[in-house]
This record gives sequence, C-alpha cells and structure tokens, in this order.
Amino acid sequence: MAEVFGSRSLNDKKEGGLDKDGELKEAKRELEAWKAKFEKADDTKARLILEKLGEDDAKSEAQQEMNVCVKNQQKTQDEFNQSMKTVQDEIQKLTRYNQDLLGKLKRCQAELEAKKTESCKLQQKFKIYAQIPDTEVKFISQHKEPREEGDEDSQPIRGVFTISQRAAVLLQGGQALITFEEEKVARQILKIAKCSVSCENSSLDVKPRRITMDPAVKFEVHLDVSRKELKVSNVPDVMPEERMKDRLEISFSRPSRGGGEVEKVEYDKNTGTGRVTFLQPGVAERLVMRGRYNVELDAEVNVQVGPIYEYQLRRFQTFCGCPKRTILLDDIQDMVDEEDLQDHLEIHFQKPSNSGGEIESIKYIAKPKVLQAFFCESTEEKDDSL
Repeated sequence: MAEVFGSRSLNDKKEGGLDKDGELKEAKRELEAWKAKFEKADDTKARLILEKLGEDDAKSEAQQEMNVCVKNQQKTQDEFNQSMKTVQDEIQKLTRYNQDLLGKLKRCQAELEAKKTESCKLQQKFKIYAQIPDTEVKFISQHKEPREEGDEDSQPIRGVFTISQRAAVLLQGGQALITFEEEKVARQILKIAKCSVSCENSSLDVKPRRITMDPAVKFEVHLDVSRKELKVSNVPDVMPEERMKDRLEISFSRPSRGGGEVEKVEYDKNTGTGRVTFLQPGVAERLVMRGRYNVELDAEVNVQVGPIYEYQLRRFQTFCGCPKRTILLDDIQDMVDEEDLQDHLEIHFQKPSNSGGEIESIKYIAKPKVLQAFFCESTEEKDDSL
C-alpha cells in the first residue's frame, strides 16, 4: 500500500499536483474503503464457511439418509424377490393343479359322455314306444270287496287292466324267419356257419343267426273312477271366481237337468276347469255318460263334463332274450320270386339230411322291404313262436 502511495506522491510531484494533506486524506479514504471491502469479504468468507459447514452437515445427513434408503431399498428388493419367488412357486403349483383339474375334468366329461351314451341306449332299449289303440273292454269277472252296509254306492268304480307288449324283431329285406317245432332243430341249424340251399338250377348260400329281441314289458293299470265327483271343462272366464262357483253349484243342483244336491264346488279361473262333488252317488255317473251340460252364467253355456279318476301302474315287468325255436336267415340273394324262394327255403330246412325238421312257420321278404315280426308265447312249451 505504501508503494502505491509513494508512487502517487512522486507522480503528483512530477505533475506539480496536490498538497500532502489532501493526499493523506485521499489515502485514508481509500484505506477505509479497502478495509470495509476486506471486512465485507471476510464476513462473506465466514458466512460461506459456515454455509459450507452447514451444507457438509446436510450432505452428511443426506448421505446417511441415502445409505439408509439404499439399505431399505435393498431389503425391500430382497423381500420383493422373495415374495415374487413365492408367488411364482404358488402360480406354478396352481398351474399344475389347474392342469390336473383340467385333465380330471376331461376324464369326467369323457365318462359323462359315455354314461350319457349308455343311458340313451338303455332308454331306447327299455322305453316303450307304442300307441295303445282304443279297445273295447270285456269284463271277465267282478270282484267284490267286503264293505259296510250302505257304503257300496259311495265307493269308486275300480278296474284292473293288464297291458302286455308283444316281443318283436325288425325283419330286413333279404332275411327270413323260421320257427321249428322242436328246439333241437334250431340248435342244430345254428351250429352251421353257412347253409347251401338248392334253388332251381343253382344254389344259394344263407347264414343262420340267433335272434336277439328288443325288451318287452307287461304291467297292470289299476283305475278308480269316482261315483260322486265330476270334472267340468271349457268354462268361459266371464265372471269372478266366487260368483262362478255359485253359478256352477246352482246349475248342477237342478234335478230337472239331471243334476243333484251339490256338496262342494272347486273352480280354477286360470285353466277354466272345475270339480263338482255331489252329495249322493250316481249323479256324476249319469252326467258323465252325456259328456255335455248346460250351465247358466250370463247366458246359457254348454260345458264339457267328464269323470274324475285315479290310476296306478303296478307289477311292471320287463322281458328280454331270444327265442329258442326261431332263427334268422341272413344274406339271402333274390334269385327267384319271393314266394318261390320262401318255398325253397322251407323245403331245404324241413329235410333231416340238412339238419332240419318240421317247420311251424316261415316268413321271407325280398329287398328293399322291411317287416315288423311279432312273437307270442307258446302255450304248451312256454316258448316264443312267430
């Protein structure tokens, strides 16, 4: 600093400059300015040092927190990896279990389909596909159960009907059925794999086969017809239910129309049907024979009347098997007329030299005909015959 002032004084002297007091004052001012700047710089330096120390502490704390976070992150990552491994193991177990279940499901579905197929076959085998025609009923005998006096007329009319299905086999074109009089003849023919039948100037090979018939059934229908109750149908919905009951009771209570004293009336508005119970038996029987009855509603309406009955199926029996005296001839070629070919077959299988015997019945059909053959039970030998 002295060097600066000295040089300035010399310069001032050279320049012919200023007095010493002015120079000194100017130097003092500059000195004070530099001191202020120094102090300010020193304060700034101290403040920066303090800030640096604070930042170092903050950095150290941040470093520690970062280390803790890194450790926590590593721990969390390890836990996540362990959890992921556990989940993956569980997923693999569930996948294997699911595959096992799918395999088991496929096996069960296959078994179910097999059971359904078997069930359908059994249903087709044992289900009755027969339309029972209207048949006149002949009463063979009347069975009276012991009853109390005065109670006979109130008991229902009871009937027992036996229904039997005749065993049958479907005879295709180019086949024949032969029933022999003796079982042993049929057994002998069935032992032959192929029979050569003479037919005019040539021979014809036929194959004897055993017959397996579809199941047949036999059952009883026990029927009870009420003597006092009557079913009413086709009743129009023209008034409230309670009022309709009253009108039905009034209409069926009139003896002039064939009615009688009514015990109770039931009516279903949704179906248009009702049930009338008379106090005395015989009225319902008389009206059932008519089939129709006039009922007074808003206008006179002709309604349908019928019996009230209950039925039960009892003694249901199924039969299956094969006839002992009847055989099937298959693979027959139509070489001649149908009747002539049937005669040739009958002649061949009647001869003992051909292992045949007396024929009870024979039936042959040519292609492409189809015939349903029915069997009945033989009364003497208890065997099926054609």
